[in-house]
Amino acid sequence: MNDDRPQQSVGLVETCIARIPLPPEGLTLEGGGMLPELQVAYESYGTLSPARDNVVVVCHALSGDSHVAGTHSPEDKHPGWWDDMVGPGKGLDTTRFFVICANVLGGCKGTTGPSSIDPRTGRPYGSHFPAITVGDIVRVQRLLLAHLGIETVYAAVGGSFGGMQVLEWGIRHSDFVQRCICIASAASLSTQALAFDIVGREVIVSDPAWAAGDYYGTGRQPDDGLAAARMIGHITYLSPEIMTRKFGRRKRDLVPQERFSTRFEVESYLQYQGEKFVERFDSNSYLHITHAMDTYDLAEQHGDLRSAFKDVKARFLVVALSSDWLFPPEQSLDIATALVQSGKSVSYCLIKAPYGHDAFLVDVDQLARMIATFLASAQTDASEGLDRPNRPGTAGSNARNPPGAGGPPPVGTRQDDALIADMIEPRARVLDLGCGDGDLLARLAATRGITGLGLDIDVEHLINTVGKGMDVFQGDIDEGLGFIPDQSYDYVILSQTLQVVRKPRRVLQEMLRVARAGIVSIPNFANWMNRAHLGFTGRMPKSDAIPFEWYDTPNIHLATFRDFMGLCQADGIRVERIVPLGDAAISRALVKAGLWNLGAERILVRITRA
Repeated sequence: MNDDRPQQSVGLVETCIARIPLPPEGLTLEGGGMLPELQVAYESYGTLSPARDNVVVVCHALSGDSHVAGTHSPEDKHPGWWDDMVGPGKGLDTTRFFVICANVLGGCKGTTGPSSIDPRTGRPYGSHFPAITVGDIVRVQRLLLAHLGIETVYAAVGGSFGGMQVLEWGIRHSDFVQRCICIASAASLSTQALAFDIVGREVIVSDPAWAAGDYYGTGRQPDDGLAAARMIGHITYLSPEIMTRKFGRRKRDLVPQERFSTRFEVESYLQYQGEKFVERFDSNSYLHITHAMDTYDLAEQHGDLRSAFKDVKARFLVVALSSDWLFPPEQSLDIATALVQSGKSVSYCLIKAPYGHDAFLVDVDQLARMIATFLASAQTDASEGLDRPNRPGTAGSNARNPPGAGGPPPVGTRQDDALIADMIEPRARVLDLGCGDGDLLARLAATRGITGLGLDIDVEHLINTVGKGMDVFQGDIDEGLGFIPDQSYDYVILSQTLQVVRKPRRVLQEMLRVARAGIVSIPNFANWMNRAHLGFTGRMPKSDAIPFEWYDTPNIHLATFRDFMGLCQADGIRVERIVPLGDAAISRALVKAGLWNLGAERILVRITRA
């Protein structure tokens, strides 16, 4: 539909209502209840492909609804809750994907919920609405898609409570969904998050107008309780940093009208949020949805988290937010770790975002790039795009820069990568530590048929690696590889990175714990050029191989070839193969003469346990 809105908007949209046919016994829920009728409110954006294979399901959070993007009328000043993410050229690109979002079961925006009419009584369900679970919610979404003739989902995407739904999509419908993107979520709520929900429900049911859930038609609503619950919940959505920045202890230029009220701006803000929420949400829906969220526990349901993912077939992207204390990053990391330990395809990243839990709604630029890259990469072969032009502000496509380091790519990268490839058997399992932009993994996938996982600390590197169709984990090598089980890989690669880690000895031991062989490439600081430069000038060398000043170099362990061999001998590490490398003619001549410690600019070694 054409209008005056910017091209990146989906424009005017409408909410559709689907009445889902049910068997005579109705829809039986996991808690034992039954619904005789079912209708689902949903919105869709983009065009369904002729093969019906470009469907992206968006799962909304607690207080969301089916209105994800666009506006409902030309006068509407409030676009959908994820308008920055959904539209042409955005993270969920509607020129490529058919994006659909359904209001959850138990909601109050068109899908059957407590305020709906019970056909058996002709009155709203109220207190008779049965308990629901996250599994019930996802089942209803699946029924909607079947009703629309959709038999496969390209991706399920959701944040917060929506992320829990995404986990259920991957677990319950492993043959139906190809990709799962779980953002700022958890396999179960923390005790603190539970506490906030419990208090929120308590203030609702304590409101005299709640009437045990049967307040419809009484002329009164438990508005005070719902507003207070929203105020409590909203505190958890923002980080302490943003709360301080937005409000601090600033006061309004108003005289308090009620006893014990204050002039603090934060009080006015929370009251405003509560009042707005009452206008658009139903108290019973709030009670049912928060209860479904609180009782969700994958480990309890399946015995442990690894077992929960044992039958997963979808490729996962798990995203955490640095300042989120409602769904802290550790919970997202637990999900990604369990997927790795279950041998599944998963990428994990932690996005630096100061806004707290709400960051996935308001600070979407980097998140949108990661999502768009993940969705696009799944449609291409890992070998494609290896030499594509660089994006502004990122490292070169062939760079294997140390984690967090800028500057030019190390010398000899292509030669090193070719030699590493020769050391790896076809169809091997490979872990690449400090994987950079993922070029080596992608080349190994294309030429050797390997399956692999990269590890890097830089989000830009992660995005580029995901863009090449490879799985990647954000992490600091120095913090260990504890999330990886013993002997999970055939090979682990540490190329031109050992000198920048704080604990190289521990890293080497961890490499040989998680894989049967390690391949290590290190600069040799005893090379004749370094010796000559230091000897003649009295200053630390700077060259193509060491392109840093002494005061900003990431290299913190300046080892030589002999140093490395001595460490291997001391720690019981067998060196199976040594390849001394030099780019300068003199270096190559010295290497050929057997003077490796003097001539080699870099050393490539293959190691195993003694």
